[in-house]
Amino acid sequence: MDIFRKTPMAQKTSHLQRRLGLAELIFLGVGSIVGTGIFTITGVGASQYAGPAITISIIIAAICVTMSALFFAEFSSRLPHSGGVYRYLYTVFGEYPAWIAGWFMMIEFAGAISTAASGWGEYLKAFLKTFGISLPTALSGPFNPAKGTYIDIVPVILLLCVTALVVLGVQTVLRFNSILVIFKLAVLLIFIALGLTAINTQNWSDFTPFGFGQIYGGKVGIMAGASLMFFAFLGFESISMAADETKEPQKKIPQGIFFSIGLTTLLYVLVTLVLTGTVHYTKLNTADVVPFVLRSIGFSLVGNIVSVVVIFTLVTVCISMMFALSRVIYNVSCDGLLPEQFQELTPKSKVPKKATIFVGIVTMFFSGVFPLEILALLVNIVTLAYLILLAFGVIKLRKDFGEPKEGEFRAPWVPFLPILSIVVCLALMTQCKLETWYCFIIAFVIGTIIYFAYGYRHSKLIDKTEE
Repeated sequence: MDIFRKTPMAQKTSHLQRRLGLAELIFLGVGSIVGTGIFTITGVGASQYAGPAITISIIIAAICVTMSALFFAEFSSRLPHSGGVYRYLYTVFGEYPAWIAGWFMMIEFAGAISTAASGWGEYLKAFLKTFGISLPTALSGPFNPAKGTYIDIVPVILLLCVTALVVLGVQTVLRFNSILVIFKLAVLLIFIALGLTAINTQNWSDFTPFGFGQIYGGKVGIMAGASLMFFAFLGFESISMAADETKEPQKKIPQGIFFSIGLTTLLYVLVTLVLTGTVHYTKLNTADVVPFVLRSIGFSLVGNIVSVVVIFTLVTVCISMMFALSRVIYNVSCDGLLPEQFQELTPKSKVPKKATIFVGIVTMFFSGVFPLEILALLVNIVTLAYLILLAFGVIKLRKDFGEPKEGEFRAPWVPFLPILSIVVCLALMTQCKLETWYCFIIAFVIGTIIYFAYGYRHSKLIDKTEE
């Protein structure tokens, strides 16, 4: 049984159309990253984990993400085709490690879509409540019969609409996505500008109320906040999923990744400084934290307007992530590890139709039934796990295939930087709660069962290894 059979280093054939440039990639990345993390999770991180020092947590998380981005950039430059970590590890480690990475990616993107949809629903419900409008209890929350809630219907409806939109075609959906991203960035800049007029430095007098925390196994503090805020950067890797649809992917994919991370890091730092500088961190544990702060400092009308804009623009996370996840499933299916039905493309726009519809159905279920916190923590831990595999992968890439050629991106300080990335990712993983680890282990076991029950026997490489 050869579970480490590999795909060749050479460019694989793609039936997708190359239409995307750098601008579309940056909007795709920013649209994926700037969402529930900045509009909701920042408040939770400040109030429950790190206080005003959540800004430092963000910088630590950004450093961790940037290290992984360097490895993504080298891989995407040397293997410029879609599939992300799954495709990269298929080349350097073989099939089973690649499948596990791909499985974790699927969980990450599905969880991120569901979480963004749930966050969108919380914003909409909070906005409606300001006008005295409430949904029936049974339809207003995740499955919890003790509280009388059975399904959160709002995110389900949203994802139904997003699925229909993504099926239309890559150019149409990303053009719409870019427009929404522009509105989202405008809202954040308005918030920062208004917030700077109401900064009270006394709110920063106890800048680190929870301390630094522990490098390994901490529950609160700056490091625990960094583990939580790592979630806020997820989505940058969605850019690598568009490699088969990008012009000059060797150059444009790395550029898109770094521009996206740099811009969003700056936004997160400025937003969290304004949040904790205008309102005491103990009051920030609210789902609609940005409009809440605006209302608290006397800009109620602007707060309501921001709520409306956020309600529309949080859709970009769902669009970007659904785009990426459908491409992951399409690529895995092309290798035979998932049913071939997921390879079906629409005749005109070449969109993986059945893969997209499947993603829509799964994410509707998760967003409607599971609590937002559980989804966010599971997304974090599976992502950190496959980024550890990525760091090992770049070391193996250099060992097996040598240094990058002229014109290809070269990650610095290999193997020192990948080893440091592994240590940091492990440190962030240990900040996760015990229940999250249970979910992680269950997810790993389910992924392994799927591989041996279906993927191994249907792999496109099975004929080659048996010859």
